[in-house]
Amino acid sequence: MHKRFRFWMAAGLCWLATAAPAQPAAPSASAIEQQSRALMRASDAVLGVRAQAVDGARSARTLGADRQGSGVLIGNDGLVLTIGYLILEAEQVELVTDDARRIPARVVGYDVATGFGLVQALSPLPQPPAPLGSAAALQADEALVVVSGGDGGAVGPAQLASRRAFSGYWEYHLEDALFTAPPRGDHSGAGLFNLQGELVGIGSLVVNDALGPGKGRAPGNMFVPVDLLKPILAELRERGNTRASRRAWIGVNCVENDGELRIVRVNDDSPADVAGLQAGDRIVRIDGVAVDKLEALWKRLWSGDRAERAVELEIEREGKREAVTVQAVDRAYTLRRAQGI
Repeated sequence: MHKRFRFWMAAGLCWLATAAPAQPAAPSASAIEQQSRALMRASDAVLGVRAQAVDGARSARTLGADRQGSGVLIGNDGLVLTIGYLILEAEQVELVTDDARRIPARVVGYDVATGFGLVQALSPLPQPPAPLGSAAALQADEALVVVSGGDGGAVGPAQLASRRAFSGYWEYHLEDALFTAPPRGDHSGAGLFNLQGELVGIGSLVVNDALGPGKGRAPGNMFVPVDLLKPILAELRERGNTRASRRAWIGVNCVENDGELRIVRVNDDSPADVAGLQAGDRIVRIDGVAVDKLEALWKRLWSGDRAERAVELEIEREGKREAVTVQAVDRAYTLRRAQGI
Protein backbone atom coordinates (compact mmCIF):
# COMPACT_ATOMS: atom_id res chain seq x y z
CA MET A 1 0.00 0.00 0.00
CA HIS A 2 1.76 3.14 -1.24
CA LYS A 3 -0.07 5.36 1.20
CA ARG A 4 -2.53 4.50 3.93
CA PHE A 5 -6.07 4.55 2.58
CA ARG A 6 -4.77 4.35 -1.01
CA PHE A 7 -7.63 1.92 -1.61
CA TRP A 8 -9.90 4.98 -1.30
CA MET A 9 -8.55 6.19 -4.64
CA ALA A 10 -10.33 3.45 -6.56
CA ALA A 11 -13.39 2.97 -4.37
CA GLY A 12 -14.06 6.58 -3.44
CA LEU A 13 -13.03 8.47 -6.57
CA CYS A 14 -16.45 7.99 -8.14
CA TRP A 15 -18.10 9.53 -5.06
CA LEU A 16 -15.75 12.49 -5.21
CA ALA A 17 -16.37 13.13 -8.87
CA THR A 18 -20.14 12.97 -8.61
CA ALA A 19 -20.07 15.11 -5.44
CA ALA A 20 -18.58 18.02 -7.38
CA PRO A 21 -21.10 20.84 -7.97
CA ALA A 22 -22.78 21.35 -11.31
CA GLN A 23 -21.80 17.87 -12.55
CA PRO A 24 -24.26 17.13 -15.38
CA ALA A 25 -23.84 13.35 -15.31
CA ALA A 26 -21.85 10.60 -13.66
CA PRO A 27 -18.32 10.38 -15.11
CA SER A 28 -17.46 7.59 -17.51
CA ALA A 29 -15.21 4.70 -16.59
CA SER A 30 -12.42 6.18 -18.73
CA ALA A 31 -12.77 9.56 -17.00
CA ILE A 32 -12.55 7.90 -13.59
CA GLU A 33 -9.47 5.97 -14.70
CA GLN A 34 -7.86 9.17 -15.94
CA GLN A 35 -8.60 10.97 -12.69
CA SER A 36 -7.30 8.01 -10.73
CA ARG A 37 -3.97 8.09 -12.57
CA ALA A 38 -3.69 11.85 -12.04
CA LEU A 39 -4.34 11.51 -8.31
CA MET A 40 -1.90 8.60 -8.04
CA ARG A 41 0.76 10.83 -9.55
CA ALA A 42 -0.18 13.62 -7.16
CA SER A 43 0.05 11.24 -4.22
CA ASP A 44 3.48 10.02 -5.35
CA ALA A 45 4.73 13.63 -5.40
CA VAL A 46 3.98 14.18 -1.69
CA LEU A 47 6.86 13.45 0.68
CA GLY A 48 7.40 13.61 4.40
CA VAL A 49 9.49 16.53 5.70
CA ARG A 50 11.53 16.30 8.89
CA ALA A 51 13.56 19.21 10.19
CA GLN A 52 15.83 19.88 13.15
CA ALA A 53 16.13 23.51 14.27
CA VAL A 54 19.53 25.06 14.79
CA ASP A 55 20.75 25.40 18.38
CA GLY A 56 19.31 28.50 19.99
CA ALA A 57 16.50 28.89 17.46
CA ARG A 58 13.89 31.24 18.88
CA SER A 59 11.17 29.47 16.93
CA ALA A 60 11.88 26.28 18.89
CA ARG A 61 10.05 27.80 21.86
CA THR A 62 6.74 27.64 20.01
CA LEU A 63 7.34 25.15 17.19
CA GLY A 64 9.71 22.74 18.92
CA ALA A 65 13.19 21.80 17.77
CA ASP A 66 12.11 18.64 15.93
CA ARG A 67 9.42 19.19 13.30
CA GLN A 68 7.56 16.81 11.08
CA GLY A 69 5.11 17.37 8.23
CA SER A 70 4.84 17.09 4.47
CA GLY A 71 5.94 18.73 1.24
CA VAL A 72 5.11 18.43 -2.45
CA LEU A 73 7.64 17.85 -5.21
CA ILE A 74 7.09 20.63 -7.77
CA GLY A 75 10.34 20.59 -9.77
CA ASN A 76 12.29 18.06 -11.81
CA ASP A 77 15.41 19.16 -9.90
CA GLY A 78 14.06 17.94 -6.55
CA LEU A 79 12.42 21.21 -5.49
CA VAL A 80 9.82 20.62 -2.77
CA LEU A 81 7.17 23.10 -1.60
CA THR A 82 6.15 22.99 2.05
CA ILE A 83 4.81 25.23 4.79
CA GLY A 84 7.52 27.53 6.05
CA TYR A 85 7.22 26.96 9.79
CA LEU A 86 8.47 23.37 9.35
CA ILE A 87 11.85 24.59 8.08
CA LEU A 88 12.11 27.88 9.96
CA GLU A 89 15.66 28.18 11.40
CA ALA A 90 16.30 24.57 10.34
CA GLU A 91 19.79 23.09 10.54
CA GLN A 92 18.99 19.68 9.08
CA VAL A 93 16.19 18.71 6.71
CA GLU A 94 15.23 15.28 5.42
CA LEU A 95 12.62 14.18 2.90
CA VAL A 96 10.88 10.89 3.72
CA THR A 97 9.46 8.63 1.04
CA ASP A 98 6.43 6.38 1.37
CA ASP A 99 8.74 3.39 1.96
CA ALA A 100 10.51 5.26 4.80
CA ARG A 101 13.70 6.15 2.92
CA ARG A 102 15.27 9.38 4.14
CA ILE A 103 16.79 11.75 1.62
CA PRO A 104 18.90 14.71 2.76
CA ALA A 105 17.73 18.12 1.63
CA ARG A 106 18.71 21.76 1.93
CA VAL A 107 16.62 24.81 2.70
CA VAL A 108 16.17 26.98 -0.41
CA GLY A 109 13.92 29.72 0.93
CA TYR A 110 11.27 30.89 3.37
CA ASP A 111 8.72 33.54 2.46
CA VAL A 112 7.38 35.44 5.46
CA ALA A 113 4.57 37.03 3.45
CA THR A 114 2.91 33.83 2.19
CA GLY A 115 4.27 31.32 4.69
CA PHE A 116 5.70 29.06 1.96
CA GLY A 117 8.97 27.20 2.38
CA LEU A 118 11.17 25.61 -0.29
CA VAL A 119 13.63 22.75 0.15
CA GLN A 120 15.62 20.79 -2.40
CA ALA A 121 16.53 17.12 -2.32
CA LEU A 122 20.28 16.45 -2.40
CA SER A 123 19.75 13.08 -4.09
CA PRO A 124 17.68 12.36 -7.20
CA LEU A 125 13.97 11.69 -6.74
CA PRO A 126 12.49 9.22 -9.23
CA GLN A 127 8.86 10.37 -9.20
CA PRO A 128 7.59 13.19 -11.44
CA PRO A 129 6.62 16.51 -9.86
CA ALA A 130 3.01 17.54 -9.23
CA PRO A 131 1.64 20.09 -11.69
CA LEU A 132 0.55 23.43 -10.25
CA GLY A 133 -3.15 24.18 -10.62
CA SER A 134 -5.25 27.27 -9.98
CA ALA A 135 -6.85 27.86 -6.62
CA ALA A 136 -8.70 30.80 -8.14
CA ALA A 137 -10.58 28.39 -10.40
CA LEU A 138 -12.01 26.34 -7.52
CA GLN A 139 -15.76 26.41 -7.06
CA ALA A 140 -17.74 26.55 -3.82
CA ASP A 141 -18.12 23.08 -2.25
CA GLU A 142 -15.71 21.62 -4.83
CA ALA A 143 -14.49 18.11 -4.05
CA LEU A 144 -10.74 17.96 -3.41
CA VAL A 145 -8.08 15.56 -2.17
CA VAL A 146 -5.64 16.08 0.73
CA VAL A 147 -2.39 14.08 0.72
CA SER A 148 0.23 13.94 3.46
CA GLY A 149 3.62 12.30 3.00
CA GLY A 150 6.20 10.03 4.55
CA ASP A 151 5.90 6.55 5.99
CA GLY A 152 2.70 7.60 7.79
CA GLY A 153 1.22 9.51 4.87
CA ALA A 154 -2.48 9.38 4.09
CA VAL A 155 -4.89 10.25 1.30
CA GLY A 156 -8.40 11.50 1.97
CA PRO A 157 -11.28 13.50 0.54
CA ALA A 158 -11.97 17.13 1.37
CA GLN A 159 -14.42 19.79 0.31
CA LEU A 160 -13.83 23.49 -0.20
CA ALA A 161 -15.80 25.05 2.65
CA SER A 162 -14.95 28.71 2.02
CA ARG A 163 -12.30 31.09 0.76
CA ARG A 164 -11.63 34.44 2.34
CA ALA A 165 -9.02 36.69 3.90
CA PHE A 166 -7.20 35.27 6.90
CA SER A 167 -5.30 37.11 9.63
CA GLY A 168 -3.05 35.09 11.90
CA TYR A 169 -2.22 36.05 15.45
CA TRP A 170 1.52 35.87 14.66
CA GLU A 171 1.82 38.97 12.39
CA TYR A 172 0.48 37.21 9.29
CA HIS A 173 -2.22 37.97 6.73
CA LEU A 174 -3.46 36.42 3.48
CA GLU A 175 -6.00 38.12 1.24
CA ASP A 176 -7.35 34.82 -0.11
CA ALA A 177 -6.96 31.62 1.94
CA LEU A 178 -8.63 28.26 1.30
CA PHE A 179 -10.65 26.52 4.01
CA THR A 180 -11.57 22.84 3.75
CA ALA A 181 -13.47 20.20 5.71
CA PRO A 182 -13.27 17.70 7.31
CA PRO A 183 -10.25 18.61 9.46
CA ARG A 184 -6.95 16.77 9.10
CA GLY A 185 -4.42 16.51 11.90
CA ASP A 186 -1.61 15.82 9.40
CA HIS A 187 -2.16 19.16 7.67
CA SER A 188 1.30 20.72 8.05
CA GLY A 189 2.69 21.02 4.53
CA ALA A 190 0.13 18.57 3.13
CA GLY A 191 -0.88 18.95 -0.50
CA LEU A 192 -4.39 20.01 -1.51
CA PHE A 193 -5.23 18.72 -5.01
CA ASN A 194 -8.12 19.11 -7.40
CA LEU A 195 -9.52 16.02 -9.14
CA GLN A 196 -7.15 16.56 -12.06
CA GLY A 197 -4.23 15.93 -9.72
CA GLU A 198 -3.08 19.55 -9.76
CA LEU A 199 -1.70 21.13 -6.60
CA VAL A 200 -3.88 24.03 -5.44
CA GLY A 201 -2.80 24.59 -1.82
CA ILE A 202 -0.36 23.78 0.99
CA GLY A 203 -1.68 22.94 4.46
CA SER A 204 -1.09 25.36 7.30
CA LEU A 205 -3.57 25.20 10.18
CA VAL A 206 -6.50 23.53 11.90
CA VAL A 207 -9.39 26.00 12.30
CA ASN A 208 -12.80 25.93 13.98
CA ASP A 209 -14.54 28.28 11.53
CA ALA A 210 -14.00 26.70 8.11
CA LEU A 211 -17.35 28.04 6.90
CA GLY A 212 -16.50 31.60 7.91
CA PRO A 213 -17.10 33.98 10.83
CA GLY A 214 -20.58 33.91 12.31
CA LYS A 215 -21.49 30.57 10.73
CA GLY A 216 -21.01 28.42 13.78
CA ARG A 217 -18.37 25.92 14.76
CA ALA A 218 -17.05 24.10 11.69
CA PRO A 219 -13.68 22.36 12.18
CA GLY A 220 -11.45 22.24 9.14
CA ASN A 221 -8.09 23.29 7.74
CA MET A 222 -6.62 26.42 6.21
CA PHE A 223 -4.50 26.03 3.07
CA VAL A 224 -2.24 28.63 1.46
CA PRO A 225 -3.25 28.84 -2.23
CA VAL A 226 -0.53 27.86 -4.68
CA ASP A 227 -1.44 30.88 -6.83
CA LEU A 228 0.62 32.97 -4.40
CA LEU A 229 3.73 30.96 -5.25
CA LYS A 230 3.76 31.49 -8.99
CA PRO A 231 4.71 35.22 -9.01
CA ILE A 232 7.46 34.78 -6.41
CA LEU A 233 8.94 31.36 -7.20
CA ALA A 234 11.93 32.60 -9.20
CA GLU A 235 12.75 35.30 -6.63
CA LEU A 236 12.36 32.90 -3.72
CA ARG A 237 14.69 30.37 -5.35
CA GLU A 238 17.30 33.00 -6.16
CA ARG A 239 17.28 35.07 -2.96
CA GLY A 240 15.85 32.75 -0.32
CA ASN A 241 13.13 35.30 0.45
CA THR A 242 11.06 37.93 -1.33
CA ARG A 243 10.74 41.70 -1.32
CA ALA A 244 7.24 41.35 0.17
CA SER A 245 8.80 39.62 3.18
CA ARG A 246 11.04 42.58 4.02
CA ARG A 247 8.61 44.24 6.37
CA ALA A 248 8.35 45.46 9.92
CA TRP A 249 8.14 42.90 12.72
CA ILE A 250 7.68 43.62 16.42
CA GLY A 251 7.21 40.13 17.90
CA VAL A 252 3.70 39.93 19.33
CA ASN A 253 0.86 37.44 19.14
CA CYS A 254 -2.52 39.15 19.18
CA VAL A 255 -6.14 38.05 19.20
CA GLU A 256 -9.22 39.91 18.02
CA ASN A 257 -12.26 39.63 20.30
CA ASP A 258 -15.41 41.76 20.47
CA GLY A 259 -13.78 44.68 18.68
CA GLU A 260 -10.63 44.64 20.82
CA LEU A 261 -7.07 43.62 20.03
CA ARG A 262 -5.23 42.00 22.90
CA ILE A 263 -1.63 40.85 23.11
CA VAL A 264 -1.55 37.23 24.25
CA ARG A 265 2.18 36.63 23.93
CA VAL A 266 5.34 38.69 23.54
CA ASN A 267 8.33 36.96 21.94
CA ASP A 268 11.40 36.96 24.15
CA ASP A 269 14.02 39.54 23.15
CA SER A 270 11.75 40.91 20.42
CA PRO A 271 11.25 44.64 19.78
CA ALA A 272 7.94 44.42 21.67
CA ASP A 273 9.69 42.78 24.62
CA VAL A 274 12.40 45.45 24.66
CA ALA A 275 9.71 48.16 24.56
CA GLY A 276 7.96 46.69 27.60
CA LEU A 277 4.77 45.37 26.00
CA GLN A 278 3.03 42.65 27.99
CA ALA A 279 0.47 39.91 27.52
CA GLY A 280 -2.95 41.38 28.28
CA ASP A 281 -2.18 44.82 26.83
CA ARG A 282 -4.90 46.11 24.53
CA ILE A 283 -3.68 47.79 21.35
CA VAL A 284 -5.85 50.83 20.68
CA ARG A 285 -3.92 52.72 18.01
CA ILE A 286 -0.90 52.20 15.79
CA ASP A 287 0.84 55.22 14.32
CA GLY A 288 -2.14 57.33 15.35
CA VAL A 289 -4.72 55.13 13.59
CA ALA A 290 -7.40 53.36 15.65
CA VAL A 291 -7.49 49.59 15.05
CA ASP A 292 -9.88 46.89 16.21
CA LYS A 293 -9.08 44.10 13.73
CA LEU A 294 -5.95 42.05 13.15
CA GLU A 295 -5.96 42.78 9.43
CA ALA A 296 -5.87 46.53 10.05
CA LEU A 297 -3.16 46.17 12.70
CA TRP A 298 -0.82 44.10 10.53
CA LYS A 299 -1.34 46.15 7.37
CA ARG A 300 -0.60 49.37 9.25
CA LEU A 301 2.49 47.79 10.79
CA TRP A 302 3.76 46.84 7.32
CA SER A 303 2.98 50.18 5.71
CA GLY A 304 5.83 52.34 4.49
CA ASP A 305 8.96 51.38 2.63
CA ARG A 306 11.18 50.44 5.58
CA ALA A 307 11.12 47.40 7.82
CA GLU A 308 13.31 49.05 10.44
CA ARG A 309 11.26 51.91 11.81
CA ALA A 310 9.73 53.37 14.96
CA VAL A 311 6.18 52.12 15.50
CA GLU A 312 4.01 54.25 17.77
CA LEU A 313 1.46 52.24 19.74
CA GLU A 314 -1.25 53.42 22.09
CA ILE A 315 -2.11 50.66 24.51
CA GLU A 316 -4.48 50.18 27.40
CA ARG A 317 -3.15 48.40 30.48
CA GLU A 318 -5.21 47.95 33.63
CA GLY A 319 -7.63 50.63 32.47
CA LYS A 320 -4.96 53.23 31.73
CA ARG A 321 -3.84 54.45 28.31
CA GLU A 322 -0.17 54.94 27.51
CA ALA A 323 2.02 55.49 24.47
CA VAL A 324 4.78 53.00 23.62
CA THR A 325 7.40 53.32 20.90
CA VAL A 326 8.57 50.00 19.42
CA GLN A 327 11.62 49.85 17.15
CA ALA A 328 10.47 47.37 14.52
CA VAL A 329 13.02 45.21 12.68
CA ASP A 330 13.16 43.03 9.59
CA ARG A 331 12.02 39.56 10.65
CA ALA A 332 14.66 37.89 8.45
CA TYR A 333 17.47 39.39 10.55
CA THR A 334 16.14 37.78 13.73
CA LEU A 335 16.23 34.20 12.40
CA ARG A 336 19.13 31.91 13.14
CA ARG A 337 20.71 29.89 10.35
CA ALA A 338 22.81 26.79 10.27
CA GLN A 339 26.54 27.46 10.11
CA GLY A 340 27.64 28.10 6.55
CA ILE A 341 24.17 29.09 5.25
